[in-house]
Formats: sequence, C-alpha cells, structure tokens
Amino acid sequence: MNRVASHPSPIPTGLRGRCPACGEGHLFRGFLAVRPACEVCGQDFSRFDSADGPAFFVMSITGFVVAGTALWMEFAYEPPIWVHALVAGTLAIGLSLLLVRPLKGLLAAVQFANKAEQGRFRA
Repeated sequence: MNRVASHPSPIPTGLRGRCPACGEGHLFRGFLAVRPACEVCGQDFSRFDSADGPAFFVMSITGFVVAGTALWMEFAYEPPIWVHALVAGTLAIGLSLLLVRPLKGLLAAVQFANKAEQGRFRA
C-alpha cells in the first residue's frame, strides 16, 4: 500500500514556530535562531532560508499601522509632536518584535510545504 506522508498545515504550524514536518518540535532555538534539526522527527532545518522576507512583511505591516495611527491621532486630537514620537516609536518597536518571529516561522513552513529550493540558471 502506498502511503503519502501527511504534514500539518503550514500557516498555524509556522505561526506557532513548530516543525513544518511533524508540527510538534520547535523551529527556533532562540528568538530568531533556527535550530539545525527538529528534536522530535529529525527534519533538517539547514535549508530553510527566509532571507529578508520576514523583515519586508514586518516593515510593511508596521508602517501601515504606525502611519494610520499617526494620521488618525493628528486629525482626531492634534497632539504635540512628542506624543506622535512616543506613540509611533512604541508601536513600531512593539509590533516589530511581536511580528518578526511568527512571520519567519510562517515563511519557513511555507517553504517546506512548497518544497522551495534555490533558483538555478540553466545554460
């Protein structure tokens, strides 16, 4: 009988920072450092490379939220510039730290699910 290995869904698995192969092991050994392999199933994580993908999405989402909040605050309350700086700085740093790890895990899980590899030129 031919059995196809079933892998967990990449979105919840990646957002939780779990192994994309088994869904049980941890993907990260630190805040953003990827483990060499899964401690449960042994899946090799060395080929996962999200490069600048998480940073792009974090900057895009954070920039949209910070700019929207600044515009809303200005039109609704007209606060002094130091209030804008305090709110924007807090939002930017907080959202960046909150989003970068789940997005890095998500991109690694999507790479695994789609069997993504390094692009090669053919001569």
